[in-house]
Amino acid sequence: MSLSFPHVNYLAILTSAVAIFILGGLWYSVIFKKPWVRLMGIPEEKMKEGSGAMPILLFMSFLCGLLISYILAIVVNHFPPPTLARGVFVGTLVWAGFAAPTSFATAIFSMTPKPLWFINSAYNWVSFVVAGMILSVWR
Repeated sequence: MSLSFPHVNYLAILTSAVAIFILGGLWYSVIFKKPWVRLMGIPEEKMKEGSGAMPILLFMSFLCGLLISYILAIVVNHFPPPTLARGVFVGTLVWAGFAAPTSFATAIFSMTPKPLWFINSAYNWVSFVVAGMILSVWR
């Protein structure tokens, strides 16, 4: 049995990874900064202490977005026709089937506050939808 990956648009993958990265920056530093910091239970001063590692953390986060975008591009190819609405559907499907339940199960056992899980999981959902839209329409 031969397994081959479908053709993907690498520029669209890079663009969606950048969009995920920018969304993450806005999500955690502008939109939900105060509740996220409060729910994390880590004083803001302590978070600032770790800012020396920030370039590495940001780079790793970008690589995660790149991997998400690449795999999502493959999945999008299996759900024709490539439309904006189909990108929203596929992004939501992948989030609802994989990201949301696995992160929720982890949150349950790690006793993560549900509002914190919601902030983090909603970021994943929105980023999957944005990436799905980019990857669906930019072939």
